[in-house]
Amino acid sequence: MRINRIFNIFAPKNTIFFTLLNEMSTILNTSGDLLVKLFSDLDNVKEERIELCKLIKEEELKGDRVTHQIFKALNSEFITPFDREDIGALADEMDNAIDAINSSARKVLMYVPELVPNSTLILAKIIKKETAEILIAMDKLSNLKANWKLFRKSYKAVNAMEKEADVVYEKGIVELFQNKTRVRTFEIMKLKEIIQELEKSTNKINNVGKILKNIFIKYT
Repeated sequence: MRINRIFNIFAPKNTIFFTLLNEMSTILNTSGDLLVKLFSDLDNVKEERIELCKLIKEEELKGDRVTHQIFKALNSEFITPFDREDIGALADEMDNAIDAINSSARKVLMYVPELVPNSTLILAKIIKKETAEILIAMDKLSNLKANWKLFRKSYKAVNAMEKEADVVYEKGIVELFQNKTRVRTFEIMKLKEIIQELEKSTNKINNVGKILKNIFIKYT
């Protein structure tokens, strides 16, 4: 580990990885924006739902392409700004988070829920706040020594938000099954899957935060 750190100090920095990882975090953040719009506008016409889900899917495909570029660069570039395993893990986890957001949108498209509980919008907003923090942290990654306080603040914020999402998720599920109105069982199960997929998205984004924490510990 010490040898790697010494090598990284004197080796020229290859900025392609920072550029691509920043691009991934931007895609993740845009997906979060679109998800909030989707769960804010579920009372709108079906065509608007379809369009928002289409836009989220387009971001997911962009994420796949950038992930491929990152791994291609890992295979071809001799110099990396930090461990290859960390770069690969960051790319993988951001891609997984984007996939989870897309899956949440796809559930809405598939199930066309009649009534959406408030917990879904709250979870979507937490996801958006998480993605915004990942974007901030990724922007600081290329100069971690100078920006370590802001970097650490961001990954800690993501972890706190994931815990907040757990509380919202549990409350949302309880309220769903305790609903006094006549909601059909099949409708309840559809909503349960949507809420679960949103909660899964918060976990996936938190996994990105965990990788950032590992990088912080190794390189500061």
